[in-house]
Amino acid sequence: MLTPAYKPQLKRVRAEKRQIRVWPKGAASALQDCFLHTDWVIFKTAASYDDHIDIEEYAEAVISYIAKCTEDVTVIKTFSARGYKKPWMTTEVRSLLKARDTAYRSGDRSTLRSARSTLSLGIRKAKRAYAGKIHGHFCDTGDTRRMWQGIKALTDYRIRQKLDDSDASLPNRLNKFFARFEASNTTARGRASPFLPSDQPAPIIDSEHTRRTLARVNPRKTGGPNNIPGHVLKEYADVFADVLTDIFNISLSQAIVPRCFKTSTIIPVAKKSVVACLNDYHPVALTPVVMKCFEQLGKPHITASLPSSLDPLVCLSSKSLYGGRNIHHTAHSSLSLGLQRHLCQNPIH
Repeated sequence: MLTPAYKPQLKRVRAEKRQIRVWPKGAASALQDCFLHTDWVIFKTAASYDDHIDIEEYAEAVISYIAKCTEDVTVIKTFSARGYKKPWMTTEVRSLLKARDTAYRSGDRSTLRSARSTLSLGIRKAKRAYAGKIHGHFCDTGDTRRMWQGIKALTDYRIRQKLDDSDASLPNRLNKFFARFEASNTTARGRASPFLPSDQPAPIIDSEHTRRTLARVNPRKTGGPNNIPGHVLKEYADVFADVLTDIFNISLSQAIVPRCFKTSTIIPVAKKSVVACLNDYHPVALTPVVMKCFEQLGKPHITASLPSSLDPLVCLSSKSLYGGRNIHHTAHSSLSLGLQRHLCQNPIH
């Protein structure tokens, strides 16, 4: 018996299992109730030893508690993703397809004719709704992000970059390749005491400034290694303002950045469509959103310590540089220049 040479795409392309974290109904109110009834002072008390506060333990306990509460109210949902799925395919259309298939298997012609007619109307309605959605991307010319989404949808532009999961040694080889410049540095790093006297007092961050910074967090930003979504920090900025301000001020006074703030997840992104060597990967660091807020709060103190002879386009005083995101471009150099006197006597560990 002859077999057809053509195979449907449903059989040729295998479905990919993906997991997303969804917020069920009532999760936001439950999380708000949890945070409002939390005594944040106990975290500081547990990390206090005589007159010393362990900033590592204090920050780690608060960040872990916020992440744990967020995980408790959310649900991880697993679904099958197919690359050939039509963009206008909705849940209603899938139910109509199942009804059409059921009518076909039943053998009732009148039911099948009615199911096909209903399916045709449902597909046309879904296509019109999708066309209106694409048209809405170009209504607001000031929203460039939505415009690019519309252009990608019209041109069917997709980034097909996938790492080779079969090579178990790839993460270790990438770590050695990205850290190849540090491997040649054999100089032992000294660790001075963070409690040396300083002629320059540590800057103090106000709780209101922390609240406004958290309220401006982009909710679409990834949570980073601590898995705290940006919209959680934005939604409950009033609750987190006092405890995070206390952590930031203790960190500045002790000249120690907590390890949970410095930990980053490195994502290798392919530079080319065909990867031939390790140099074809570009490392992208996902830092915690809390650390990004800490950097923004420290920006005024850094710029105030910079000498006036420096070019403002190179430093942090120009808001137009890189669309106002210049703090991430020159954070390390500004720290070494602006807070040189304070950091020399109180090194950041």
